[in-house]
Amino acid sequence: MDFRWLLLAVTALLLSACCSAAPSNMSSVLSGTAWRLLSIQSMDDTQGTVRISDPALYTIDFQGDGKVAFRLDCNRAFGTWQANTSGALIFGDVASTRMLCPPSSHDQRILRDLPFVRSYLMQDGKLYMSLMADGGIYGWEPMPR
Repeated sequence: MDFRWLLLAVTALLLSACCSAAPSNMSSVLSGTAWRLLSIQSMDDTQGTVRISDPALYTIDFQGDGKVAFRLDCNRAFGTWQANTSGALIFGDVASTRMLCPPSSHDQRILRDLPFVRSYLMQDGKLYMSLMADGGIYGWEPMPR
């Protein structure tokens, strides 16, 4: 019996299921929005929640073409993003300037955490980005217009 057709059909089905679940910016509510950072909540009890004293120093701009721009204190960063209406959010490679910000800066922490962002939630006009494995939550508010 020739099972090649069955293998081909199963492979096509798996690929179709995989690709339909992949994030896409086509209908994301994030497309074309800009945010400033309010807090970084750690799931580690020793670190707790960090409140950002000057939210304007940390911003994110989700561009409609799948590109993203960050202000991270004294640094700037650029990369790509993908999201879907189910709440999946993934950042691609992010390149940044390498200025030496003040010791109290959160720029390096944010850069370190970006590859681990896996989902987002919009609630009460704010954006919450969650890290994988309960690694933490970044809380953002819309940029003033």
